[in-house]
Amino acid sequence: MSQAINGDLSIRAVADTRQMPWTPSPSGSVWRKRVHQVGPPESGQVTSLVRYEAHSSFPAHEHPEGEEILVLDGVFSDERGDWPAGTYLLNPEGFRHTPGSAPGCLLFVKLRQFPGLERQSVAIDTHRLDWQADPRPGVTIKTLYQQEGFQDSMRLERWAAHTDAGPITYPRGMELFVLEGEFSDDLGVYGPGCWMRLPAGSEQHPRTTGGCTLYIKTGGLAYLRPGT
Repeated sequence: MSQAINGDLSIRAVADTRQMPWTPSPSGSVWRKRVHQVGPPESGQVTSLVRYEAHSSFPAHEHPEGEEILVLDGVFSDERGDWPAGTYLLNPEGFRHTPGSAPGCLLFVKLRQFPGLERQSVAIDTHRLDWQADPRPGVTIKTLYQQEGFQDSMRLERWAAHTDAGPITYPRGMELFVLEGEFSDDLGVYGPGCWMRLPAGSEQHPRTTGGCTLYIKTGGLAYLRPGT
């Protein structure tokens, strides 16, 4: 049965995963908090926080339209290796693996949002990347994915304490997940575990008092299907 969670791409969507219950996956030892879903529960487009218990695994499976993973805690594993906290993975369309975790792990995951056989496979230890200067004062970035021919671009942003870069416009929309610290805009305050998606053409005036680290994605709306 198809269903939608935050499927209307024309409106602002916010979810605080700290306030959401964990729900079981078919494996029984992998749990999830879904902030976005369009389509069938096990084969639709999904954005979620995923928790693997120690010594848990999923059967081998393919990933139509690709998969994106940011390892937040613990160690995630598959046939390619062991991926500790701070690892960023983009597994392109048609990828197949048998995922699991020996010690357990916490992941930020996006499924079926990366069509295109020409996409590159990415595996980055973000701790080894240097923070790069950004034109906005107080902001530094680490680029995770940007490929010619595709609209989506993913990065980490670090905002120093007391940063206010002024209004920001997102012509193609924006999605973020708060990794550390908190920031605010004219509508609220967002701490660790908060997810947000803004529609195309949105303007936001974010600022932070104590500093924050964010996962940021722009251009991703082009690959999302609307749902109600």
